[in-house]
Amino acid sequence: MKHVSIFLWTVLLANPAALLAEPLHVLRPGDYQHYIENFNRMEPETVVNQIPNRVAWDWLKDNAPFFDCPAKQFEETYYFRWWSFRKHIKSTPDGRVITEFLTPVSHAGANNTIACAVGHHVAEGRWLSDRELLDEYLRFWFYGGEKHRPVPHFHNFSSWMAVAVWERYLVTGDREFTASLLDDLVADYHQWVAERGTQDGMFWQYDVRDGMEESISGGRKTKNIRPTINSYMAANANAIAKIAGLAERDDLAVEFRKRGAALQEAMTTSLWDDQAKFFKVRFENGRLSDVREAIGYIPWRFELAGAQHAEAWRQIHLPDGFKAPFGLTTAERRHPKFRTHGTGTCEWDGAVWPFATSQTLDGLARLLRGTDQPYVNKRDYFDQLRTYARSHQLDGKSYIGEYHDETTGQWLITGPKSERSRYYNHSTFCDLVIGGLVGILPRPEATVMVAPLLPDDAWDWFCLDRVPYHGRLLTVVWDRDGRRYGKGNGLMLWIDGRLVARSDKLESISGNLQ
Repeated sequence: MKHVSIFLWTVLLANPAALLAEPLHVLRPGDYQHYIENFNRMEPETVVNQIPNRVAWDWLKDNAPFFDCPAKQFEETYYFRWWSFRKHIKSTPDGRVITEFLTPVSHAGANNTIACAVGHHVAEGRWLSDRELLDEYLRFWFYGGEKHRPVPHFHNFSSWMAVAVWERYLVTGDREFTASLLDDLVADYHQWVAERGTQDGMFWQYDVRDGMEESISGGRKTKNIRPTINSYMAANANAIAKIAGLAERDDLAVEFRKRGAALQEAMTTSLWDDQAKFFKVRFENGRLSDVREAIGYIPWRFELAGAQHAEAWRQIHLPDGFKAPFGLTTAERRHPKFRTHGTGTCEWDGAVWPFATSQTLDGLARLLRGTDQPYVNKRDYFDQLRTYARSHQLDGKSYIGEYHDETTGQWLITGPKSERSRYYNHSTFCDLVIGGLVGILPRPEATVMVAPLLPDDAWDWFCLDRVPYHGRLLTVVWDRDGRRYGKGNGLMLWIDGRLVARSDKLESISGNLQ
């Protein structure tokens, strides 16, 4: 049984430093060490950044929440994603940064950094015990350039940076650091308005600068009004307003609430195709694209879509929509241009991209916790997350790359580029487990809510242990009959070893940090 005695837990509470040592409240880290040892043996370590394989277990044991579930391939993927994330932590004269590619790529900036997936990096990394890592990484983007200014490649890609900063604050509770970035976030927003703003208050972008080149609706030189950058900027405005509230800058809070609301209204009006029941790209000539693409789900990721838009999610059930054996496609399969751009030049014309899968599943989780609708349910989230986990394989070994075939699961970057694509850090997985499936919903106040998306008839047990939250450590246990962990039956939440909430069912529970 994976637990510790009441006596030992009392000792741990008396010595907070011991909270990071074995054993933890419920799980024993040593029970999962075999995953890391196996990953280390999979292949030669050709690129070494700050944390080499030989100390990967020590890093993970000291930093990552531990997860236990009945589906061992799913569990393995969870630990693999932390193991591979660690490979991208790089020490530089500008502080630690997080890379996308391990090998140098021509479109990267200083320290081989790329701005495209910063939001994903922060979402994943916010659950680590080492809070300074993301402090340094965020400072790099804003102060790592010449004369202590933003790095010049910051705007090479669209991003949801302000949202990432705010959502990280919800986990850490670090008001001072978050508020310290306010003026930088405001300046960044105004720069985007100058670079990509339109006369009607929306934003345009090339698909390649959204990190989604070779799409059906776009082009590397086509200035389209896209659901991506407009969702990002509306959500960034809303996040800046909230951060301004932390800093007691009421003027900015009012200004950016208005900006966010105006852009949300413009986007949902301009990009919604009521006949297709989907958010689409609008071309320079004013017409909407004739294709549904996964980017049409991004408004839900940022809680911008309304109840009247929920019918769009019907498409994830349809084989000629987005449903495929190995995940949700990046374009609807019924479209005549589906998978017509070839392979090997980063095509977003239908193949499955973990970047988009992460955004779509995050949006689905938020929809399921919002207004009731008849189109999707917890089973959809669970099944797609399991499919996503199952896709993390190549030749029988754990793997994450750029994109893969929707039918066979075969990863599509081959030849000389295959080495650069190995361990591609361009998506999330652990965040989808922690905040989605297990359902830890961060709050700005001194409370925590847990709302699992596990279907009632799925797993009989799981445990997520040692989750850093507002300077505390959380443990969430689901044990249907109480036999797995010996802590009682049902859904349970501990804060620093203190049981604060439980239910016999998989339903929302909450606890107070005080």
